[in-house]
Amino acid sequence: MSMKQNNIQYKNTRAKFYLGDCLEVLKNLPDNCVDLTVTSPPYSDQRKGTYGGIHPDKYVKWFLPITNELLRVTKPTGTFILNIKEKVVDGERHTYILDLIQQMRHQGWYWTEEYIWHKKNCHPGKWPNRFRDAWERLLQFNKSKKFNMYQDNVMVPIGDWAKTRLKNLSETDKKRDNSRVGSGFGKNVSKWLGKETVYPSNVLYLATESSNKNHSATFPLSLPEWFIKLFTKNDDLVLDPFLGSGTTSIAASLLGRNSIGIEILEQNYIIALDRFRNEVNSAKSNKVLDNRKGTGFKSGSNQLTLL
Repeated sequence: MSMKQNNIQYKNTRAKFYLGDCLEVLKNLPDNCVDLTVTSPPYSDQRKGTYGGIHPDKYVKWFLPITNELLRVTKPTGTFILNIKEKVVDGERHTYILDLIQQMRHQGWYWTEEYIWHKKNCHPGKWPNRFRDAWERLLQFNKSKKFNMYQDNVMVPIGDWAKTRLKNLSETDKKRDNSRVGSGFGKNVSKWLGKETVYPSNVLYLATESSNKNHSATFPLSLPEWFIKLFTKNDDLVLDPFLGSGTTSIAASLLGRNSIGIEILEQNYIIALDRFRNEVNSAKSNKVLDNRKGTGFKSGSNQLTLL
């Protein structure tokens, strides 16, 4: 298929949008140019009406050429975040994601961490042998064991528990208390005194979005935002090879990062362009990102220029 491209300048950032097959577009990118990839590819046998669907038994073979190109374009200090969830086949979870992880490690990726996206607004429900899915995987892969990570940018309020827990410290609380099971882990509770923020866990509590984005599978703006703050700095390059409605590109520009978004379906490509133009200038989007620690975004003139 023919490849179209649009470049949109926002403040000091540039967002590039490509209409085309991500595997072909990625082949045109230079080596070691991407700081962070955040994406959610079509899930196996899902979104057949829009993306055609890929059978679970064929998913790994379909996806590996793409991850191979992502490995090439990722900087040695870069990160790849993959949002994905196993499909249930004949009453059990298919293992294609576990198989994919193994094959990606053979490609040269390090499977560094796994984050969980807990969907706060998940509706109740069940099946005969399981309950409704309320979480999805966010798999972290890296090209090397030394990668950029800015943990202070995603610190969270310490919480009300500290008011009572830290009020009267015992002698044990004032020194390192090692785990009783011999794990090697320990804590010094007194080090939390006076702290207003702490480092988060690897569980992200975020609501889903879909109905108002004209797209069948939209993750919330706060999801790519969190990882962009964690793994990049201003002027870095963020990539989403399955752009959908453009969420990753919007978050990147609002946070002062450059971006590349690739979308194979023209209707989604148009939605992503229109949504980007509308949301990066909207007061609502500015409010969402402007007031958060470490965003790298400041109030002021919000000019868009189509190049």
